[in-house]
Amino acid sequence: MTGLGDRLRREIAARGPMSVARFMAIALDDPQHGYYRTRDPLGRAGDFTTAPEISQIFGELIGIWLVDCWDRLGRPEPFQLVELGPGRGTLTVDALRAARIVPAFAAAAALHLVETSPVLRARQKATLEAADAPAPAWHESLATVPEGPLLLVANEFFDALPIRQFQRAADGWHERMVGCEDGPGGALCFTLAPRPSPAATLLPAARADCPIGAVVEYGEAAESVAAEIGRRIARTGGGALIADYGHSRPGVGDTLQAVRRHRYADPLADPGETDLTAHVDFSALAAAARESGAAVDGPVAQARWLDAMGIAARAAALKQRATPDQCRDIDSGVERLTAADGMGHLFQMMSIAPQRLAPTAGFGSESRGPTR
Repeated sequence: MTGLGDRLRREIAARGPMSVARFMAIALDDPQHGYYRTRDPLGRAGDFTTAPEISQIFGELIGIWLVDCWDRLGRPEPFQLVELGPGRGTLTVDALRAARIVPAFAAAAALHLVETSPVLRARQKATLEAADAPAPAWHESLATVPEGPLLLVANEFFDALPIRQFQRAADGWHERMVGCEDGPGGALCFTLAPRPSPAATLLPAARADCPIGAVVEYGEAAESVAAEIGRRIARTGGGALIADYGHSRPGVGDTLQAVRRHRYADPLADPGETDLTAHVDFSALAAAARESGAAVDGPVAQARWLDAMGIAARAAALKQRATPDQCRDIDSGVERLTAADGMGHLFQMMSIAPQRLAPTAGFGSESRGPTR
């Protein structure tokens, strides 16, 4: 058990079992020992790899999407260009490179990166400087990004936000908690709150008929961020593109997972040392954004969106001036991003935009996703 595990056990001993949401928040974002605060988790030497690190085309096509939104908005000047959870800054650099086809876009953009990790902020700074990209302003949350037209990207951001879990029992929904086995000094374990939770009223009505033992999840933090994005876009204009893995309709089941060194791990075994994520409920994000006055398109499968945005044509253009080894890397990256039995199907794309702007690029009128 890590030092952070000892802190968690002390809190449990003093206050009783904690919610899964609180466990995730501490394990991932504790200022001293939290997973995302203390390391660069990306790449082969880290714990996982994201789409921008697989192929430059992913970020480039997002850059084209951003330029198209900006143009259709009437080319506002200035506007806030925001990435939530920007990793190493790779996606931002690739998007800005593609956006050079319209020089006025970069001239009008004020770049903002929402990042809590000092380690990743330093990596982002180095990446942007190496690419001669504009210097960003960093933020702990979207709340401090200045007002104004907003163009926002969130790639694998929502899956790491804390979730609450509820389990159906004979007398109702009990919140799933994290406690200790055999008393305060024991290993962390999952347990249930002794009484049904009043918060179960937050669960969609569609889950009311779940069988005894079923687990459902509620992403309060994710819905709050989606609502804030929707409010800002409805108020000042803009567009947001969300890429993540999850489901398009309310689901049933425990999706909390931990990854370490590219392999699944026990979520409770080494808090602060493993990545914790849960599948994104896109229907909940869409409902929150719509209730805030914005239009939503998607979610659609990542492969479908990339195809609509021209991934094949961009790969062909890159291969025209590439070596044989580089051609193989380009093909391999495209395959990983679009594979029907992998990222191409599991990962989803969704856009939030003003009513007058939807559908945005890559989303047809038939892509309007379901509400909760």
